Amino acid sequence: MKYVGRKLVTMLITLLCISFLVYLAFDIIPGDAALAMLGTDVEPERLEVLREQMGLNKPFLERYALWLSGFVKGDFGTSYKYNMPVRDMILSKLPITITMALISFAIMVVVSLPIGIYTAKHSGKWVDRVLMVVIQIMMSVPHFFMGILITYVFGLVFKLFTPGGFISYETDFGGFMKYLIFPCIAIALPKIAMSVKLLRSSCIEEAKKDYTRTAYSKGNNTNKVLYKHVLRNAMIPIITLWGMTLADMLVGSIVIEQVFNIPGIGRILLTSISYRDYPVVETIIVLIAFVVIAANFCVDIIYQIVDPRISIDEKGRDSL
Repeated sequence: MKYVGRKLVTMLITLLCISFLVYLAFDIIPGDAALAMLGTDVEPERLEVLREQMGLNKPFLERYALWLSGFVKGDFGTSYKYNMPVRDMILSKLPITITMALISFAIMVVVSLPIGIYTAKHSGKWVDRVLMVVIQIMMSVPHFFMGILITYVFGLVFKLFTPGGFISYETDFGGFMKYLIFPCIAIALPKIAMSVKLLRSSCIEEAKKDYTRTAYSKGNNTNKVLYKHVLRNAMIPIITLWGMTLADMLVGSIVIEQVFNIPGIGRILLTSISYRDYPVVETIIVLIAFVVIAANFCVDIIYQIVDPRISIDEKGRDSL
């Protein structure tokens, strides 16, 4: 319990630091939210009145304290551009982005596990070499370019979906899920490549250790040694990767939304940045940071479950 408590305190401190730095960054960078709303030809008096109404004339620390106080209470402020609660804006689009991230993660796990195990079992053979070349190419392709390729090949050439023809989950859930498959594949492919390569390397490394030779000496066949001994230890770094990947897929979903014209969090974020809609941008960035930190926290906890050899000493440090 002390270990979990320390982790939670660390999470809160990290989030506090991130929120402060994000708020500070938007206070420093050039641009004026009031000017973005009224235009460059606005009269100075009118601009000053709007700045006063938006609270932009208050000292930085006072503005940050007010925003943080509201954020903790679940009040994320009001959008400058849309004049509506930021909370309502995000909640209306969040299911789309989260669904994309979860589907992408599921595709990655289902595809990368069998391929990673297969390449480890057949290491050095021609199939393994071909797969490694393909995986290396997939790792080097960014999300947005992968999305463009998939749109062109499967949307324009094979016409398996209509590019830009997004269907809302409120209108047709089946059509919504069908449309998301291709964006999710674009998000998952680079992560599948990373996961396969790491799992392959980890399995090969574990197979060279003494406990593996001992297992073989007891008459166990290759599959039994692999699945009962090697894979269990090889999965530890994979779990770490997956924990970070799940959070990264949320960011990837935001990028891919622009390629496939999906009205998720990504569209709100980019629009809000261009209009200096700081309450929206700050809230989204802090929420993304929370997901990343929470994912890492969950990875640390899962570590204890997957490998009981990992224990926590009295000072709360990880040890074997």
